[in-house]
Amino acid sequence: MSEFISLYSGSSGNSSVVRCGQRYLIVDMGKGVRTTGAALKAVELDPADCDGILVTHEHSDHVKGLSTFLKKHPLPVYGAEETLGFLEENHVVPPSCDMTALTQGREAEIGGFGVKAFPTSHDVPCVGYRIHTPDEKTMTIATDLGVLTPVVHEALSDCDLVALESNYDLHMLRSGPYPYYLRARIESVRGHLSNDECAAKLLELIQGGCKKFALCHLSQENNTPALALQTVFSTLGAAGVVPDRECIVQTQRRNEVSPALAF
Repeated sequence: MSEFISLYSGSSGNSSVVRCGQRYLIVDMGKGVRTTGAALKAVELDPADCDGILVTHEHSDHVKGLSTFLKKHPLPVYGAEETLGFLEENHVVPPSCDMTALTQGREAEIGGFGVKAFPTSHDVPCVGYRIHTPDEKTMTIATDLGVLTPVVHEALSDCDLVALESNYDLHMLRSGPYPYYLRARIESVRGHLSNDECAAKLLELIQGGCKKFALCHLSQENNTPALALQTVFSTLGAAGVVPDRECIVQTQRRNEVSPALAF
């Protein structure tokens, strides 16, 4: 059985796990070694059983914890060539770190997992990951994207589970404390995905046969878990789609590990 687990998610840091049996992959590490270590311990995961860390992009809420963690646990790191170059040049990872650039669109074997990186539309080079697990399940994680491009649509299709960004509520963003330039960046095609955009895509994916979803990267200032879920179920209900409530979960925004979502 495969599982998706959000160790932590939100504006202050993001990290998740894709597990199959005892082996697993970590996607991003945006908080320190104590927080990440405690989260792994809470779900009974040993760093020695991790086959590698996948990095989506260079922003600190996705890589802040790498340096100290890798000194303690020298795991291989995978990502886009531009991102790995940034990590090396800015000493985000130890000099001894084993880093491998993934060719976008080509599946690489990492342990027993098949991993394919695909580009997302963000303000720095950024990728999502489509992952085939050893038990022949498929999941895709896509966060930090301002628009759902054709490449992203393809990566999200025909999955057993999709972990998709539901970053902000448009009303909260426009009426909140952020200055105009920051609101404009978030709303742009190189920013983040709103609850409404995420919900519309989930409706399409459900109609295409996908049954499990995790809502990720919820903003602490411009969203709430309840509002993200409400938006999704309102969109589905308006289309006459009534899935099991347990099939869609929102990831926690602070130092709380989300329940494992089996797929």
